[in-house]
Amino acid sequence: MKAVRFIAAGRPAEVVDLPEPRPGPGEVLLKIGGAGVCHSDLHVLEQGLGFEGPFTLGHENAGWIAALGSGVQGWKEGDAVAVYGPWGCGRCRTCQGSAENYCENHVSIPGYGGGLGSDGGMAEYMLVPSPRLLVPLGGLDPAEAAPLSDAALTPYHAIKQALPMLTPGAHVVVIGIGGLGHMAVQLLQATCAAEVIACDLDADKLEHARALGVRHTVDTRDADAAFERIREITGARGARVVLDIVGAQPTVDLAARVVGRDSRISIIGLGGGVLHYAANQPPYGCQVSVPYWGTRTELMEVIALAQQGAIRALVERHRLEDAPQVYERLHAGKVKGRAVLVP
Repeated sequence: MKAVRFIAAGRPAEVVDLPEPRPGPGEVLLKIGGAGVCHSDLHVLEQGLGFEGPFTLGHENAGWIAALGSGVQGWKEGDAVAVYGPWGCGRCRTCQGSAENYCENHVSIPGYGGGLGSDGGMAEYMLVPSPRLLVPLGGLDPAEAAPLSDAALTPYHAIKQALPMLTPGAHVVVIGIGGLGHMAVQLLQATCAAEVIACDLDADKLEHARALGVRHTVDTRDADAAFERIREITGARGARVVLDIVGAQPTVDLAARVVGRDSRISIIGLGGGVLHYAANQPPYGCQVSVPYWGTRTELMEVIALAQQGAIRALVERHRLEDAPQVYERLHAGKVKGRAVLVP
């Protein structure tokens, strides 16, 4: 079978031929219908992030059950499923509560999940180590549903944490309207009454936000002008919540400037920015959160929103063989929505 592999840090992804895997006891084999291409993959390819190759990339995965290992019950071949991405130990307190993204034994686990240390879904088939990591898709197309497992789940987790603040009359700023950001604005519109302000450097992505129903969009190429425009919208109260989906130094600095008192900054992106603290900067009462992915239960909720038609990922479909070129487009900021590799 064809597979897109991480070999070593600093080397591009390689498309290779591998034997088709077979499920062992307790495992599930999926025929992949789609695997999302994420900025996190770029960090893995460029920096390694402590992972040793080779392994198959792809941590946003969906498809159909192709075979069941012995002992697996409650599923059948042909079921359409999404794969929950962060694989914990399955035994600790947080894992038992479905929050494997915060597994207490993560240090002793060799990888973070499929595509992040273990073989992921950028292949024709994928082995999933436990059926607990599967969520049924119902009638959703796996290629369109694959990004829900990260590009939607990650901002949804951050939004759920902030929901008590996202009241009518409040403003929530979303910085970065790419793969996660275009899902974040839809999730906010589906779950709260706060006014959304979408921010980006790219005019096309801001236009996409407006097409999704966002009234306020802000070009952030000039940080001071962006700050003034956001404060013009929010007034003296400032933003109640900022979702920084970029996480670079300019966006982290902007987040700290635009929030008001009794607020929340969620830094989701991995852009390497550092939040600097001084008295009343960020303002007093500001909570700072660094959320990671989401829970299994939250993935069920995200899929339910998609089944209801409340959210939908904008998907570019590409062949597995085109993965190296797709990563180049992603690095250059030319992907609108989410690129998905389809075997």
